[in-house]
Amino acid sequence: MAQRTELTLSQIMLPHQANLGGHVHGGEIFKLMDMAGGAVCQQYANTVIVTARVDEMQFTAPVLVGDCVSCKARIICVGKTSMDVLITVDAESLKTGEGPRRVASALSTHVSIGGDGRPKKVEPLVLESEEQRRLFALAQERRAERRGPLG
Repeated sequence: MAQRTELTLSQIMLPHQANLGGHVHGGEIFKLMDMAGGAVCQQYANTVIVTARVDEMQFTAPVLVGDCVSCKARIICVGKTSMDVLITVDAESLKTGEGPRRVASALSTHVSIGGDGRPKKVEPLVLESEEQRRLFALAQERRAERRGPLG
């Protein structure tokens, strides 16, 4: 059975998610990103998932009321109990048909939790393409940087 390492969640942004100017709050986008990251890890590991870390969160364009936002979450590295996820967010105006445009991206780490409430081991990631190998190498570098010089 093929590993399930990608997932996309889409949602139309509504007025209650925005400020008075019609710009969607960053927290609303972050919540959708976290849900997508957690969901892809849960389908991969078949366990309860918790978010451990979010790095390099970047908003690059505004999201407006009426936009359809799509969060693509892709597992790029798997450790013993954790999974690193690349999350990209695109928005498309349903009013004008303009887009999709990249509005945000982040790298996140999620941990598999067993029935005893402790981290649970997950299966290694099978790297099938050159793109997967490239992203895996970047994630490994990022993990080494977080650990610092003492490991």
